[in-house]
Amino acid sequence: MIGFNKPFFTGKETEYIRIAVASGKISGDGMFTEKCHSFFREKFGFLKVLLTTSCTDALEMAALLIDIQPGDEVIIPSFTFVSTANAFTLRGAKIVFADSNPLNPNIDVATLESLITDRTRAIVPVHYAGVACDMDGIMALAERYGLFVIEDAAQAIDSYYTGADGRKRPLGSIGHLSAFSFHETKNVISGEGGMLVINDPRFADRAEIIREKGTNRSAFFRGEINKYGWVDLGSSFLPSDIIAAFLYAQLENLDKIQEKRKKVWNMYWEGLKHMGTKIKFKLPYIPDYATNNAHMFYLVCDNAEDRKALIGLCEKENIFPVSHYLSLHVSSYYRHKHDGRTIVHADRYTDGLLRLPFYYELSDEDIDSVINCIA
Repeated sequence: MIGFNKPFFTGKETEYIRIAVASGKISGDGMFTEKCHSFFREKFGFLKVLLTTSCTDALEMAALLIDIQPGDEVIIPSFTFVSTANAFTLRGAKIVFADSNPLNPNIDVATLESLITDRTRAIVPVHYAGVACDMDGIMALAERYGLFVIEDAAQAIDSYYTGADGRKRPLGSIGHLSAFSFHETKNVISGEGGMLVINDPRFADRAEIIREKGTNRSAFFRGEINKYGWVDLGSSFLPSDIIAAFLYAQLENLDKIQEKRKKVWNMYWEGLKHMGTKIKFKLPYIPDYATNNAHMFYLVCDNAEDRKALIGLCEKENIFPVSHYLSLHVSSYYRHKHDGRTIVHADRYTDGLLRLPFYYELSDEDIDSVINCIA
């Protein structure tokens, strides 16, 4: 059987967990949490990072940090995971759904300006499959209209964007804030887990407070104050150091993991790139300004019926590809709140996008089996 995902373990995860337990400090912000924080600051140059229990929590922290109020509007792509919307809906925001790009599922920057009103507070681009959105265009709009940009970089670890100025920047370092995921389906994992990246220094201190239940506890443990108390809104967003210990074992092997995942991606590409015109599917599109972090490999079938037929053929061979998001603007929860616009490309990806099996231990033979089944 070739399943869709299989978590990869480096072999050091349980060893580091034992070390964390032996240290006597297994709550948040222990030794391994700091090791993870240092890794991300040093490798990617992030101004400030805070591990969280999930990417969802990181997005919820972002909504608190930019002080979303009832009636504020937040622009997000319709083709995304529900957490992208939930984080802001929980604060009372109205979600304004943008369409996807015709060439890939990322937000269509050409449509954004028409969605901005005097109630708009933020744009949340989602770097689908770890491929960068057009961040120059998004940041220019944000500056023109005084908006915040929060990058949903759940799938985008170790991926980059090159702007018109020629600078190559890590995804998650461009917006005011960004959120990453370390769910077991991601490139590096901790089972569940996430991270908030703070690129705007005005949010750095308050982010710590929000993450620590609205208290200035972090400053207290650094010896900056004599007592700590309740000073702001917040919740319990920080993960156990056991989760950080697991994650650190993965981070130590990031380059090795990425090398193998890119090999898998390239094998799929080479095996499938000449087939699409014959059997009606499109392959992933990566713009010149984006890198490929090999988070996933997907096909876009012409319609839901073609995708269903392809899934059925694969399953007969014990191969299990999967579909992905359902457009949020037609979800049972939000469709009555949507403004009624047709969002064509999001619906096209909802109906046609198919993710192929993709994980570190996928063998060359497994990949050939998937390609031959599709052929």
